[in-house]
Amino acid sequence: MLSADRDALVCDLAETYHVLDMWALPVPLLATLASGLRDDSRIKMRMAGVKHIPAVFVLPQIRDQIACVFAKKGEKPRLLTEIMTRAEKKETRAARTFRSGADFDKAWKAAVRSLNNG
Repeated sequence: MLSADRDALVCDLAETYHVLDMWALPVPLLATLASGLRDDSRIKMRMAGVKHIPAVFVLPQIRDQIACVFAKKGEKPRLLTEIMTRAEKKETRAARTFRSGADFDKAWKAAVRSLNNG
């Protein structure tokens, strides 16, 4: 847990057990307290890869389903679940390759010129 997110563990221990100095505790006790944290604690959600508390995510899903039922034919309503998860999606761009160092230099100079002119 420490290697996953030290700050989240510190916050969870302070919030749940009022432990402000976890280093003062014996390791077996610290391990017991850490394993006893709620499933929606910061560190457990981080380790599980969960971004939103599942209970908080249910209401937007219900709203989206109702919006889809009442939407006009062919018109997709704006979905809250997509808005909530949009920030989590990372854009991926294809890697650009060059045959030689000279080709890279030409592309680099062209990019710099376009930045300076544009």
